[in-house]
Amino acid sequence: MPIHPQIAEILGTLPPPPPGPLNPGAMRAGEAAQVPAPEDRLPLYSVEDATAVTPAGEVPVRIYTPVAADAFGLLVYFHGGAFFLGSLDTHDRVARSLAQETGYKVISVGYRLAPESVFPAGLDDCYGVVRWAAAQGSGLAWDGKNLAIAGDSSGGTFVAAVSAKAHDDGFDAISHQILFYPSLDLDFDVARYPSLRENAEGYGLETAGLAPFNSFYLESGADPADPLVSPIKREDLTGLPPALVITAEYDPLRDEGELYGRRLREAGVDATVSRYPGAGHGFVQHFSWIPEFHRAFQETGEFLNARAVQ
Repeated sequence: MPIHPQIAEILGTLPPPPPGPLNPGAMRAGEAAQVPAPEDRLPLYSVEDATAVTPAGEVPVRIYTPVAADAFGLLVYFHGGAFFLGSLDTHDRVARSLAQETGYKVISVGYRLAPESVFPAGLDDCYGVVRWAAAQGSGLAWDGKNLAIAGDSSGGTFVAAVSAKAHDDGFDAISHQILFYPSLDLDFDVARYPSLRENAEGYGLETAGLAPFNSFYLESGADPADPLVSPIKREDLTGLPPALVITAEYDPLRDEGELYGRRLREAGVDATVSRYPGAGHGFVQHFSWIPEFHRAFQETGEFLNARAVQ
């Protein structure tokens, strides 16, 4: 099907990017200006800001409790933004929707960003918060069994990398991983995946923009050949948590996400790959007000609850 007409209409109104190099400060300010006022956000039982004390340092987190209950599965969420954009506020809607549709208590991570913080600062923050959440146990009303991690775009990179780090460290508390249109291969050679060519222009995220957008991360010391930077390059995927990989039909990154899902299945991992027709990159953050795309949150809840550890 063609790209969703409501997405196409909005894409048609966007101005071309300004000339010259990207300006992280200006782009972050532009994102912040689009954040809805607190009174306009999806209401939940409670939302509170906290600080996770981790080996990497103190990390700001926001904790979303969907309902009153004695125990919850936990879902630690890593926002997207090409490793230099995004915040607890810009992705607040995503975290609230995940809490509402999964019934899990969601912990959104305000990890350090490039270029101010060099690799692996953001990854260490994300992994540290997962370990912190498990250590908190009853303090977070965790059920002690279900500890999922989720992320969109570059946050999906961190999901795959954190799953691998945890496995290699013998930390087996992560029960599920959810990757929304993940960036899993930071080698942007267009010959590598057909979707880099098929969806190169006209759908929001463009193939020509991948290198400059990710340059802040790569220039901070992240090596695309490192499986913690490009998780698709990890040779052995056995033993990783059950995975839900959600992709978008008109996303340059579509094929690497779907290849990762296939490789997980080949390694014996319970992995589901779900492509959303008519969607482009970023649809969970920007277009989940469209019912067909809000479905991604509901699918996440179904995936988690069907595979809940009893």
